[in-house]
Amino acid sequence: MSDFEEQEYEEDQEGVEEPDLDQEEGEDVEGVEQEEEEKIPEVPLTEEIIGENLSLLCKIGNGLAHAYVRLDVKEKEITDITILSSYIHLRYVDLSANMLKDISSLNSLTHLLTLRCDRNLLTSAKLDELPYLQNASFSNNRITSLEGVNHPLLESLNLSFNEITNITGLDPSKLGRLHTLELRGNKLTSTAGVTLPNLKNLFLGGNLVTTIEGLERLEHLTTLHLRDNQLEKLDGFSESMKNLQYINLRGNNVTNVKETAKLKCLPKLRALILSDNPISDEDDYRMEVLINLRRIERLDKDEFTEEERQEAEEIYEQRRAEELAAEGTEEVIHSDGEEA
Repeated sequence: MSDFEEQEYEEDQEGVEEPDLDQEEGEDVEGVEQEEEEKIPEVPLTEEIIGENLSLLCKIGNGLAHAYVRLDVKEKEITDITILSSYIHLRYVDLSANMLKDISSLNSLTHLLTLRCDRNLLTSAKLDELPYLQNASFSNNRITSLEGVNHPLLESLNLSFNEITNITGLDPSKLGRLHTLELRGNKLTSTAGVTLPNLKNLFLGGNLVTTIEGLERLEHLTTLHLRDNQLEKLDGFSESMKNLQYINLRGNNVTNVKETAKLKCLPKLRALILSDNPISDEDDYRMEVLINLRRIERLDKDEFTEEERQEAEEIYEQRRAEELAAEGTEEVIHSDGEEA
C-alpha cells in the first residue's frame, strides 16, 4: 500500500462523529448525565473478575518468576479499580467502556507499557510519571485538561472526544518521544500549545479551530489533520515545518483559492485535502491549487496528471511574464513622471 493509499484509508476512518448520546433532540444533556450518574451502582473490580480477564504469561524480575501481564476488563460497568494497585507486574491494561472516575490506583503499575481507558467518566488523565508507558488512550471521557500526562517513553496519546478547550500542560522536556497526538472532537479554537519536538502525526479534526498558530517548532511533523473545523485562512505555516507531507483541511470554510499559496513554504508537501470547502466548488479549483503549489502530487483523492502539471506550469509562466511586463510599464510611467 502506498503512502497516499494509506492516507486515503485514514481519511475514511477519520470521520469525526460525536458519540451517540441516545437522547431526544433538545433534551438537557447535563441533566441526563447527572441523573444517570446518580443511578450508577458501585461496582468494584474484584480478584474474581481480574482472574477471568488476565492473559499473557511472561517472565518477571530476574526471569525466575512468571506473572500474567495483560488485563482486559471492558464493558463491566466497573467504578472502582483500587485493587489494581497490588498488580504491579501488569504491562498491558484495557479498562475501556466502564464507569471510572478515578484511575490513581494505576500509579503503582510502573511496568505499564499500554493503557486504554476509553469511554469512561474521567475528568482528568493525570497520573504519576510511568517510566515505561508507550501508548495511552483516554478518548470519549470528560477530560478538560492535558495536565499530568508526562511519561518519558510515551509515543502515542489519544484524548479525542473530550472537553479540552486549549492545549496546555504538555511538557516537551518530558514528552520527547511522543510522535502521535490525537485531540479530535474536543473544543479547541486554536492549534497553539503543541510544542512537542518529535511529533510526527497531529489529529485535530472536529474541533472549533479558527486559527493555525504555534506549530512552527514541529519540524518533524509529517501529517496534520484539521478536518471539520472553522478555518477560513491558511496562515500559520512555516518553513521550519520542513517534513510536513500531508494536510487534511476537509470541511472547513476556505473561500479563496489564493490561501493555498501560503503553503508554498512547505518543501515536502505532497498531498492536500480541501474537499467540502467553498473553494472546491470553483471551476478552476484543481488548476489554481496546482499553480500555487507546483510540487504537490495529490489534491483530495486524485493525483495530478502530467498534462495538468504542464498546463499549470504554462499558466504560471504566462502570469509571471505579465506581472513583470506590468512592473516594467509602471517603472517607465513613474520615470516619465519624475522627468516631467
